[in-house]
Amino acid sequence: MEVRVREGDSCAYYGRLFQVPLELIVDSNENINRSDLKTGTKILIPGYVSVPYTINEEDTLWKIGKAKNLSLDAIMVLNQMQNPNQLAPGDTLYLPERITQYHVSSKLPYGSGILTKQIKTLKRLYPFINVDTIGTSVLGSQIQEIRIGKGSKKVHMNASFHANEWITTMVVMSLVNQYLISLTNRSPLRGINTINLYNETELSIVPMVNPDGVDLVLKGPPTNLRQEVMEINDGSDEFVHWKANIRGVDLNNQFPANWEIEQERKIPKSPAPRDYPGRSSLSEPEAKAMADFIKNNQFDRVLAFHTQGEEFYWGYEGFEPPESEILATEFERVSGYKAVRNVDSHAGFKDWYIQEYKHPGFTIELGRGINPLPLSQFHDILKKVEGIFLASLYL
Repeated sequence: MEVRVREGDSCAYYGRLFQVPLELIVDSNENINRSDLKTGTKILIPGYVSVPYTINEEDTLWKIGKAKNLSLDAIMVLNQMQNPNQLAPGDTLYLPERITQYHVSSKLPYGSGILTKQIKTLKRLYPFINVDTIGTSVLGSQIQEIRIGKGSKKVHMNASFHANEWITTMVVMSLVNQYLISLTNRSPLRGINTINLYNETELSIVPMVNPDGVDLVLKGPPTNLRQEVMEINDGSDEFVHWKANIRGVDLNNQFPANWEIEQERKIPKSPAPRDYPGRSSLSEPEAKAMADFIKNNQFDRVLAFHTQGEEFYWGYEGFEPPESEILATEFERVSGYKAVRNVDSHAGFKDWYIQEYKHPGFTIELGRGINPLPLSQFHDILKKVEGIFLASLYL
């Protein structure tokens, strides 16, 4: 929501008027000199929308404010009318409305196009978040990152490395939406004051690492690649079990952490719907984008969301630091998921991160069943993983 500065207004006053933390208003208006606000300057108020209201015969600002539980000045600053005591029936006022409901849908699976629209919506409603593109896929789709918070601790999360695990994107986006609502409404999550998390932690999220693969599973192949992709898929036009990127390379077998072992023992020796590690490590633009992104940022921990099993893996070849076990114990406690230190697997994103940076890394396997998991599991998954999401920020 946008308001225009009046003489004497300040960001701190807007924070009190709309009951939004001051730091969120400041971070939503980074190009504004808050110590010298000029009259008429546009200020963005996060977590609000302006809603049109048609004036009735008996309306006054006081009656409208009382009916809508709004202060008179909250209405005044949004409308700045010449004579607030003379309301004309039929005219339109704009009323500030606090956002308390999700703007991320969980009713239908969505691909990269809808994800992009939802990220734009969140950026418009919560302008203190930062949105960036960290790379592009084989087909040129953007691999987007959302960043929230200004703290010294840096946490990264990602989802949909595997195409038919698209529900992980929906879960991560819902967690983000829940976090943003909590921040702007000053409403705790599981008893935690989230504005403290915002001030202490910088959260990075890449909600869809494999946009081409997700779109393939949900919508089928693009016309110009149909024959090529169907050949990889053994002639089938059913892609529900496809995990790889559009070229048939498993992106979570692409990282230089004993990649050669996976190349040698994996059964697919050529492009396949799953498990093929590629001709070389980081051969695929999606994996290369993630590796470069991690190298260019100094994250303290990373979490990669996959499905399924209701467990998570947190060790790799003894490179994990003692802090990893502390986090794993807490993740297990707050979610009910089983903590597994080591598995006989290499070349994964988490494996490479732990090996290279000696920081905590986790592969979180959401839900139970056969991939792709049904949307009927969504709310149960979200409830259980919420604790892991929060613990990764507060520990």
